[in-house]
Amino acid sequence: MKVATLKEGGRDGTLVVVSRDLAVCATVPRAARTLQAALDHWHDCEAELREVYRLLNDRQLDRATPFHAAAAASPMPRAYQWADGSAYLHHAELLRKARKAEMPQSLYSDPLMYQGGSDSFIGPEDDILVADEAWGVDFEGEVAVITDDVPMGVSPAAAGRHVKLVLLVNDVSLRNLIPGELAKGFGFYQSKPATAFSPVAVTPDELDAAWDGGRVHLPLVCHVNGQEFGRPDAGADMNFDFPALIAHAARTRELEAGSIIGSGTVSNRDPERVGCCCIAERRMIETIAEGAPKTPFLRFGDRVRIEMFDSQGRSIFGAIDQKVAPHRTG
Repeated sequence: MKVATLKEGGRDGTLVVVSRDLAVCATVPRAARTLQAALDHWHDCEAELREVYRLLNDRQLDRATPFHAAAAASPMPRAYQWADGSAYLHHAELLRKARKAEMPQSLYSDPLMYQGGSDSFIGPEDDILVADEAWGVDFEGEVAVITDDVPMGVSPAAAGRHVKLVLLVNDVSLRNLIPGELAKGFGFYQSKPATAFSPVAVTPDELDAAWDGGRVHLPLVCHVNGQEFGRPDAGADMNFDFPALIAHAARTRELEAGSIIGSGTVSNRDPERVGCCCIAERRMIETIAEGAPKTPFLRFGDRVRIEMFDSQGRSIFGAIDQKVAPHRTG
């Protein structure tokens, strides 16, 4: 099943079920007005949502309307929790190697995670608004899951049952602001502006054999200004799967329905073959190989596209397709 949220009906938007081919959609007011409401009562409304999905795919729902990604907010326009992991340790190794920093051994056994701003996500085709190009604008292509209620102390073996939806992420980073923030010893804040998610979120069964219960074994395809930047396999080299990330996030607190857990930047150990899902990683590879980076960070007018396709070449989640634009204050 595929769901999305339209930019209408208030801050949390209007929930729609979307056909498999992403062509048409329908509201489900009897089941739930918003995706948060659906997740709060998933057991009660899932059957009705799936029936609408069946009718949409069979083109038997008279009230169906065309689905346009530009009219969509992020599936969760805001969420109670957005926690982003760093599950691909190759990515972390590269960034530390380039600045001649040691990789903490604890990262190989205990996931790294930060709590991002979740009060205001941006839509999949909304501009990335930045006041200053000198901040080092970067995209980060990721996969994420949305959970139902997760009890504190859940085990990784049980955590997988709490994954209700899967979606894609552009976790925008302002790279030149990060060192100063990390030097304070309290983590990211200004260096992590609003996050964008794919137009559509899908139930794990929609991924068929590509979902193994904890990972999505498909390439995450990233373009910058129409040129392919990378297509690493999201299932390969993922040191911590989503159940492990969920269990880590819930070690000392419960997670409420609608919590979003991210994978961190998708990265494979053969970047020369598959490319990268963020500019910083490519710059680190260039620095290691040549002594200095060559690839610039994003500038005003640059466009990023992040998408994932099934084995038949069909877009699963729709595309995150964003342009970097200046933000004017005052």
